[in-house]
Amino acid sequence: MRPKPGDLLRIDGRASVQFAGDRALTFRVVSVCDRPTYAGWVWLTGYVINRRGNATAKREIYVQLAGLRRASVTPSRQRIAAGGGQRSV
Repeated sequence: MRPKPGDLLRIDGRASVQFAGDRALTFRVVSVCDRPTYAGWVWLTGYVINRRGNATAKREIYVQLAGLRRASVTPSRQRIAAGGGQRSV
């Protein structure tokens, strides 16, 4: 999968060993870097999203494209999309 800005991804050990186990995270992509990398890898800039659907930290991560998975939308993210009064990232 080739990510694009706005995608919500589950980043875990399949994307990079540094995100294995309890270090996995949900990540909202802000930008995809076009600088050259090793084949099949990419730099992503975005926000770590917590269980409530809030952005907690801005990060730049280096991951394998083959290991990227779309994250399921949490109930709070659905509420935000429906205009539930919270600010979206």
